[in-house]
Amino acid sequence: QVQLVESGGGLVQAGGSLRLSCAASGRTFNNYAMAWFRQAPGKEREFVAAISMSGARTSYSDSVKGRSTISRDNVKNTAALQMNSLKPEDTAVYYCAARWQVPTTTASGYNYWGQGTQVTVSS
Repeated sequence: QVQLVESGGGLVQAGGSLRLSCAASGRTFNNYAMAWFRQAPGKEREFVAAISMSGARTSYSDSVKGRSTISRDNVKNTAALQMNSLKPEDTAVYYCAARWQVPTTTASGYNYWGQGTQVTVSS
């Protein structure tokens, strides 16, 4: 079992940066793949980025590729999403997610979710 808590969201102007953090509970954090998804009002949950158990492999959606970096710290049981060059289109609630061992880009593949943190990018 894993419990996830996101933080770091907020209001930022276009072109700015934010670093989202995800604090995980559990004794086997290093056996979980981690991911970030986002959901804008009225829209489906959208894949943002994923990272493998060791952090050796990462994956990004086309919409954030080149602007975002996902990372994890298996000692501190945290994952993070650094977002740069933010756009108004990035406005959404961002969720941290976890699944056993193998990362995917599909929301249904993740069975542990945080409560979400709001990111609002002003134009």
